[in-house]
Parts: sequence; C-alpha cells; structure tokens
Amino acid sequence: MTILVGKQAPEFVTAAVVGNVIHEHYSFEYLENKNILLIFYPLDFTFVCPTELLAFQEALPEFEMRGTQVIACSVDSVYAHLAWLQVPRNRGGIQGIEYPLLADLNKTIARAYGVLLEEKGVALRGLFLIDKKRIVRHQIVNDLALGRSVEEALRMVDALDFHEKYGEVCPASWKPGDKGMKPNQEGLKNYFTE
Repeated sequence: MTILVGKQAPEFVTAAVVGNVIHEHYSFEYLENKNILLIFYPLDFTFVCPTELLAFQEALPEFEMRGTQVIACSVDSVYAHLAWLQVPRNRGGIQGIEYPLLADLNKTIARAYGVLLEEKGVALRGLFLIDKKRIVRHQIVNDLALGRSVEEALRMVDALDFHEKYGEVCPASWKPGDKGMKPNQEGLKNYFTE
C-alpha cells in the first residue's frame, strides 16, 4: 500500500456521474477552495458499498457545511454508475446519491492511490482527506468486508479545520469542542495539567 499522507494527492481526469448526468472530464479543478473526501469502493451492485455510499449521502449536508466535497470512485464505468443510481435503495440501489461517482475502468486512479487489490481487480475501501492545497492529510484503507464510519470521517474533517484555524494539534479522540494543544513539550504538559 502507498502512504500518501503529507504528499500531493495524485491528479486524475476521468468520466464521472454527477446528479444523474455524465461528465466526460472530471478532475480536482472543479473543486477550488474545498477539501475533498475521496472514497474508494470495490464495485457497483454489491452489498456493503450501498450502505456506505448512502450513509455519506445522508451526511452530505454536514460535509458541505464544512467546505468538503465527497467524491466516490470504483472500477466501474459511468454507465454502471448511472444504472445503479436508478435503483431504489430498498432494492440494493443508490438512488438519491448527489455527489460525484468517478469511473476508473483502467484502474489508474485506484492504483495511484495505492488501493487497487490487483488479484481481484477492485479497489479496497480507501478514504483520503485532501486539503485545499491538494495535500493528503488523512488516509485509511479497509478490507472489502469492513465498512467505514461516516462519523469518523466528519471528525477528521473537523480536526483538520481546527488545526488549520488554530495551529494546535488534536489529541486522541479529539472532537469539536474539546481542547487542542500546542505542538510542543509545554503544550503537552499543559494539556495534562489543565
């Protein structure tokens, strides 16, 4: 697996479905002044994937309020994405998803982000928080059977925002409203004594 934290996020230009419309050339350039939460999932028309994609959709207003664009990517075509978007959730579909679904048929995006499971030809459940300067600030990768936590993704967006605003670091289990600390020995001492 590739560790991308602290590095420039790999760029791409690919086809995507956004709001039931196919866009032939989708890239980061559409997302100026926004953080990006890029989530990889294995395949359309599968089982854990719709639960995750719909959970991120339900939290979409929370991400948008934080200036963060959610984008999903799999090794399917835009036509498979579009077909899956027409299927109601009670039949295993993802109808109602509004954020972009990227097509990665040639698997270059999944490979660039280090989440391609070569022997199966699908992406692992990767999640990348990319800041406005296009630096990867957070990365997790789950095996195929393990769904991700939307609440944890929101917490990491909040932690990044807190760090960027105040220059403080976020201790273990930090959440909005908790105190941070200065990134030095004195800050650590104060954290434990206050």
